[in-house]
Amino acid sequence: MIVNEPVHDTFEDTPAKDRDPDWFKRAVFYEVLVRSFQDSNGDGVGDLKGITAKLDYLQWLGVDCLWLPPFFKSPLRDGGYDVSDYTSVLPEFGDLADFVEFVDAAHQRGMRVIIDFVMNHTSDQHPWFQESRSDPDGPYGDYYVWADDDKQFQDARIIFVDTETSNWTFDPVRKQYYWHRFFSHQPDLNYENPAVQQEILSALRFWLDLGIDGFRLDAVPYLYQQEGTNCENLPATHAFLKRVRKEIDAAYPDTVLLAEANQWPEDVVDYFGDYAAGGDECHMAFHFPVMPRIFMAVRRESRYPVSEVLAKTPAIPVNCQWGIFLRNHDELTLEMVTDEERDYMYAEYAKDPRMRANIGIRRRLAPLLDNDRNQIELFTALLLSLPGSPILYYGDEIGMGDNIWLGDRDGVRTPMQWTPDRNAGFSSCDPGRLYLPTIMDPVYGYQVTNVEASMASPSSLLHWTRRMIEIRKQNPAFGLGSYTELPSSNPAVLAFLREYGDDLVMCVHNFSRFPQPTELDLRRFNGMHPVELIGGVRFPAIGEWPYLLTLAGHGFYWFRLRQDTAKPGTGRTVTEASVATVAPGRPGSATTGMAARTPAAPTGGRAASGPAPARTPAPARAADEPSPGAPPEPPADRARPVVTDRSGGRAAGKG
Repeated sequence: MIVNEPVHDTFEDTPAKDRDPDWFKRAVFYEVLVRSFQDSNGDGVGDLKGITAKLDYLQWLGVDCLWLPPFFKSPLRDGGYDVSDYTSVLPEFGDLADFVEFVDAAHQRGMRVIIDFVMNHTSDQHPWFQESRSDPDGPYGDYYVWADDDKQFQDARIIFVDTETSNWTFDPVRKQYYWHRFFSHQPDLNYENPAVQQEILSALRFWLDLGIDGFRLDAVPYLYQQEGTNCENLPATHAFLKRVRKEIDAAYPDTVLLAEANQWPEDVVDYFGDYAAGGDECHMAFHFPVMPRIFMAVRRESRYPVSEVLAKTPAIPVNCQWGIFLRNHDELTLEMVTDEERDYMYAEYAKDPRMRANIGIRRRLAPLLDNDRNQIELFTALLLSLPGSPILYYGDEIGMGDNIWLGDRDGVRTPMQWTPDRNAGFSSCDPGRLYLPTIMDPVYGYQVTNVEASMASPSSLLHWTRRMIEIRKQNPAFGLGSYTELPSSNPAVLAFLREYGDDLVMCVHNFSRFPQPTELDLRRFNGMHPVELIGGVRFPAIGEWPYLLTLAGHGFYWFRLRQDTAKPGTGRTVTEASVATVAPGRPGSATTGMAARTPAAPTGGRAASGPAPARTPAPARAADEPSPGAPPEPPADRARPVVTDRSGGRAAGKG
């Protein structure tokens, strides 16, 4: 089915959620910060009622599941990840009744809700910690990891290297050191204590009883410590997660657990659990290494950073799924890259030191890509088509900017820009009372970049994103299908197949800023027609010869491969007369169906014009890796395609 516009334009005809154990595989997730989305009472801070008021917009956009970072009671020294009460709502966000109303309203619109749950640590203001430090022999004395000195667990790395010098901090009240893997005001819980395990399980049940659909489990690799190890990914951690999964599956079917483990894929796969059993720990886990490599691949104009990390990714259990993202509320983390690659990324994407935080880059998607619409579309197309469930970050669908003058990671957490009116339509308060200032910028400022303006323009990034989400949802291969990379003759072009039963989708992406041709071996699909999913263009049939495509700079194609069963008048076709291949040794002879070109660019990609922008030298390539940018020469024994326009002259394709 070719989708030109999403089918739901009203909010009454979408059913509430149904039982569906695989829902998270097909879902498009959307991260929405409660504080940042919509202020309902004019106090300058977003709240739960504000999100509820904007659910119609999110349903219109087409997202399936909303992910809420922490909204629990907290001193807010780390954006809510310093929890002081696991079972209450921060008063400025609302109360439990507001939360239940929000969840019910989301379900009525066919959307699910998952929330962040910080398992590893609490705030030092949590009553448990206050009791533990003041009464070592009391019931909470062993809720945290205490020691008389700071000599244990020396092999554990320091995660926040820009702010912390040790994983131990001395407490003047208890006169002992407490263990923390993150900020010193976030003491780690002691999971060796059965009472702590029971407290966490009780808190999980509390929120599930209110109707949520799952949890993002924050910082799960660090739950346990063991001398002589790096205190990450320990067997005891996996044993506890298996217990969590078993108890939740028994009482709350269809609940999803998403592991946040910033590790290499070979370590993260263990968080899915037993492979033979289909997975008995977390249903999902973030694939952290693929994200920076998409950015790296586009600047290097080479598919290899992406294709290599995917090739090294182990298989996962059949009932599990990766979670993939481009940006979120944290910095663009560069932990899972080499030192050389990290320096390259800083030089390309964060020349100003204010753009950096910890080991990463604190910028939004649009500014990272210089607000280049073609690049934004290419990145989004990759997000929606690579193996895994995509997670969008609020505001990226309209191209929101950031504020590098704000501290920590607040620069990417500014108010959602709804209208060009006061405070971007986010709040009715005096601008000085806003929790963070709105973006004031000639390009990204709310007067120009906002939902209202984007809704009014059919060609806006917002409408394009909505359309791409709907196309993904119309093709189950994206969420449920296998992934197979297709060998491409051009190092700048990444081509792959998503396959689920009879649903065959082929995706071809050009990482170069220049138009690029590529030849694909598609003999397995001999006789089938690629039908472009965005514009409905039916390309010539696949034959025995290599299939030639030419893509615009930063352009891409999504095709459905299908037998030629289309009825007359059901779709536009690239005419056979406009495509010819001249066979070697037979000048003037032509064979149709071996090269495919479309007269327009359904993806919106365009070739770069003018002098190429300066690039920072990329890390050295392997000796056998072709240099990007230059189209490959076809072998002498292979047909050279010649694409002509209707007037007989050579056509300049747009891909």
